[in-house]
Amino acid sequence: MSIKNKFEKWFYLDEEEAAAQESAAKQQIAPTQPERKPNKQPAMKNAPLPKQNRKEPQTAGNIVSLQSVQKSSKVILVEPRVYAEAQDISEHLTNKRAVIVNLQRIDREQGIRIVDFLSGSVYALNGDIQRIGTDIFLCVPENVEVNGSISDYLNERN
Repeated sequence: MSIKNKFEKWFYLDEEEAAAQESAAKQQIAPTQPERKPNKQPAMKNAPLPKQNRKEPQTAGNIVSLQSVQKSSKVILVEPRVYAEAQDISEHLTNKRAVIVNLQRIDREQGIRIVDFLSGSVYALNGDIQRIGTDIFLCVPENVEVNGSISDYLNERN
């Protein structure tokens, strides 16, 4: 599934939910409002409209925060076997998911290439990448905040 399709799916779902909420709100409001009779007075140029014919501006009831739409955050655990899997990891990051990457089962050169690729992806997404263990990295997009750090205790003992 391409990134374009994911964005379209995301936004179309939001529009359908907003339309459903809007129609439900209209159904609740409609029975309580009395019918208005049309004004038969001739309209005068530059005269203000009577209060009953003015359209009131929409309230902020239709505005939904994108953060409230997001159902839950996920952390993805990945153990790549080949360099080509780096693109899949990057797609998780673009979908606002944190990823823990275990590079212990891949040869060192390909692991370095994967870390370089993910570093570029994280930089482009204003995210963060941190080493959390021997050949284990945490990659997070900008919507995830990481507090604290893991010390290099294992390296200090050797």
